[in-house]
Amino acid sequence: MLEIIRIHNELLGTYGDQGNAEVLAFRAKLGGVKARITDISYSEAIPTTGDIYLLGGAEDAAQALSLEAMQRTMALNKAVKKGAVVLAICAGFQIIGSSFVSRDEKIAGLGLLDVSTQPGGRRLVGDIAIAHKELGITLTGFENHGGVTTLGQGVEPFGRVLQGNGNGVAGVDGAVNGNVFGTYLHGPLLARNPEFADYLLKRATSEAFVAVNDELATRYAEWRRSLVQ
Repeated sequence: MLEIIRIHNELLGTYGDQGNAEVLAFRAKLGGVKARITDISYSEAIPTTGDIYLLGGAEDAAQALSLEAMQRTMALNKAVKKGAVVLAICAGFQIIGSSFVSRDEKIAGLGLLDVSTQPGGRRLVGDIAIAHKELGITLTGFENHGGVTTLGQGVEPFGRVLQGNGNGVAGVDGAVNGNVFGTYLHGPLLARNPEFADYLLKRATSEAFVAVNDELATRYAEWRRSLVQ
């Protein structure tokens, strides 16, 4: 049974990123893989036995509360050491980084990605498209954040920005380290880019999952990509 763990949806569910879990579970079942979604609230301990962990976007106060809860046991870090896949969006991306600034205070993150986030001069809002090197396709979404994220030495970006802002520096979005993926793409990301959902499922099942044919999802993704300027 593939376990998809959605972390602190009551805090990190501001921008609809909880839909990423639904997409993964749906496509897993289409591919013959049994899957379940486990919601872990702010007051509950995060298990280290999950296969895929999801974090979404949030406002500053909710982001800080979520991080505080996760730092009590560092369970997510332990799960990553076991080989779990992590997809963290926006505030979640900042949480799993080295540090971010909230309300003029520098806060240490979980350190799963060597990235640091500072307040930018303006809010970065609107459609975003990036080139994903490994898949060889364009991923689309929307962004809504005020942070500028800098990658550490040798850190790989999630993708190269084709439209929009991404990290707000160096023309890139997000960061990747092994099975840990951080990005600013809302959408939800996996609903707009089903190929990347399948990519994560392959990672989580050690390549046992075979990409499925979902014509409606594919047509929608292609339509969104056709709008990239």
